[in-house]
Amino acid sequence: MNAQSGFNPQKFAVVGAGPVGCIVAAFLAKGGYEVVLCDIIPDLLAPAVDPGIIIEGAENLQQKVTRAVTDIHELADYNPDVIIITVKAHALPLIASAIEGFQREDMYVVSWQNGIDTELELSKILGKAPVMRAVVNYGCGLIGPCHVRLPFHHPPHYIQELDPASQQAAAAIANVFSKCALETEHTDQIISMVWRKAVMNSCMNPVCAVTGLTMSRAMNDPIVYQTVDNLVKECLKVARANEINVGWEFYPQAMEYMGSAGNHKPSMLMDIEANRRTEIDYMNGKFVEYGNRAGIDTPFNHTLWTLVKGLETK
Repeated sequence: MNAQSGFNPQKFAVVGAGPVGCIVAAFLAKGGYEVVLCDIIPDLLAPAVDPGIIIEGAENLQQKVTRAVTDIHELADYNPDVIIITVKAHALPLIASAIEGFQREDMYVVSWQNGIDTELELSKILGKAPVMRAVVNYGCGLIGPCHVRLPFHHPPHYIQELDPASQQAAAAIANVFSKCALETEHTDQIISMVWRKAVMNSCMNPVCAVTGLTMSRAMNDPIVYQTVDNLVKECLKVARANEINVGWEFYPQAMEYMGSAGNHKPSMLMDIEANRRTEIDYMNGKFVEYGNRAGIDTPFNHTLWTLVKGLETK
């Protein structure tokens, strides 16, 4: 698949009607693009077409999307130029297999997700050429179906292709996002950005999921703080052993950033409370995996990974 300089995407599909998906769908639709929102839960989708997605907080808007569907196979009739994946990473093999059934040469798939190697899960089935990875810099939570609270929005966001031949297409998609007020830049450093974000997610989310504490309470409890601190140091050891450049100054930056976290629940704690599967395999599970690859012991990551997996069995 060769990205052409004239690639001009007009039709977008967003898979996942959670808060992350609702935000990107609403901004693209507000920008004048055709948007279909897909989710297997009809109740989550119901308001998307009418009265529309509502976003409150750092950004405020109400926007209808073009169409809503409950089966990813229905996207074949819609024939999107770009498919944006925003669901939990554990669903990727099924989603990629479904997309493979109607994949065409000039269609691109963007992993707009948390976690390490989500784009590689897609590429195992779809190949590298159509797959891209994004790092998103906003915080959000679902108040109700298609009703999103957006505490912060810190653009720019970033996107990179897996295959250099698709670079022009990635730049074109970034340009569309930026036109729609989701300022996005094309980068060649996406792996570093993914890992930097994954370190903080892997050190805050599972600790809150296991303890039931909000982010602020976890960081301000002197005993719990020690576990977060040890997790950060262990994650950085794994990153550097695998030659992932996170920057020499990242440790103090990460601790300062998490230290200013608000008194709210991270998504992993909300997943556990709602009896949903988490993204732990693509967070701490990946640090365990990459630690093994480099011969680095990961007792803190392994412990949190197994504890959250245990909570999932409930």
